[in-house]
Amino acid sequence: MHSCGQCGNCFSCLRAMSYHLNTHTDMYKCTECGICFQSRQALALHDRFHSGEKPFECSVCSRRFTRARGRATHSRIHSGEKPYKPYKCHMCDKAFRRSEHLNTHMRVHTGDKPYKCHMCDKAFSRSRDLNIHMRVHTGDKPYKCHMCDKAFSVSGHLNSHIRVHTGDKPYKCLMCDKAFSESGNRNSHMRVHTVEKPIQVFTV
Repeated sequence: MHSCGQCGNCFSCLRAMSYHLNTHTDMYKCTECGICFQSRQALALHDRFHSGEKPFECSVCSRRFTRARGRATHSRIHSGEKPYKPYKCHMCDKAFRRSEHLNTHMRVHTGDKPYKCHMCDKAFSRSRDLNIHMRVHTGDKPYKCHMCDKAFSVSGHLNSHIRVHTGDKPYKCLMCDKAFSESGNRNSHMRVHTVEKPIQVFTV
């Protein structure tokens, strides 16, 4: 294992670590939000979050994704496939496909938060979470809607907002024909099917 001297992440080969080291430099830095990436390809994929481009569509439910990998992961909902994950946590039942994902997960158990904000006392287990947090101080909202003047600090909030314009409802109920624009609304609706209703007793 090769350990990164800046964040402590470990990698099984030097090539993987050399790619990772780019995330600590400005070589592949997003000009919109300032997040750094390990390669030109990774930065290009990230740019789709700002542009709203989602070229990959699920053939079953028509939900769209910015990455082919996201569509492939999503498709397992329909197929029931469970991919092999060789990196297993020895403290819980979670497993991961990549060693660095396991290393990041272990901080859930250890409480380690190596990424500290220099403007307040908050600290984070992932560099990505620190980058997002910094927008609280800067007021930066890099995710701009191309259909109105709203802007958001988190890409997920923009994705949810876009559905106001498109009417897209990708979260479908598994037990009836209702569909929702947000997963939380679908989950709340599912209780209609799963929660037992109390028996009403009528007295004369």
